[in-house]
Amino acid sequence: MTATTTEPPSGIAGQTVVLRPTTPEHVPVFLEILRHPEIAPWWGGYDLERVRRELLGPHGYAIELAGEVVGLIIYREETDPDHRHAALDLALHPDHQGQGLGCDALRAMARFLFRSGGHHRVTIDPAAHNERAIRSCARAGFRPVGVMRSYERSTDGSWHDCLLMDLVSADLP
Repeated sequence: MTATTTEPPSGIAGQTVVLRPTTPEHVPVFLEILRHPEIAPWWGGYDLERVRRELLGPHGYAIELAGEVVGLIIYREETDPDHRHAALDLALHPDHQGQGLGCDALRAMARFLFRSGGHHRVTIDPAAHNERAIRSCARAGFRPVGVMRSYERSTDGSWHDCLLMDLVSADLP
């Protein structure tokens, strides 16, 4: 998967949040978020080098609320014209959960990928037992597709199921 989309210079605006392209200055905040005890079980194994390697660059965005970084969102693209779609991942600091910010960030990124990226479908795959994430994705318009068994490795080394959810452009609220 390779990126072909370009973001507007001012970032991607949601109703409440703004998604800004990641920079090296975001690394310490991302590490703090990903190492938080409520986030680490879902995003375990991130160290300084992995954050730099995977979260910086054209696919990574900081989620800002009133200028403060409160989370991160990344996407991957399939650019084959017959299978064109994007996949999202999101982490939001627990102090900012339950306020609709994750839902807003998902909608803003999906809208951007539909309009600027030429995608018709966006997916996300929260852990099947991460009820909070599943509810947020559903509020953003994502629908369950099916359970992917033993899809993702847990921080303890065991495998757990994930729920594949998707949103097609015609269904974006």
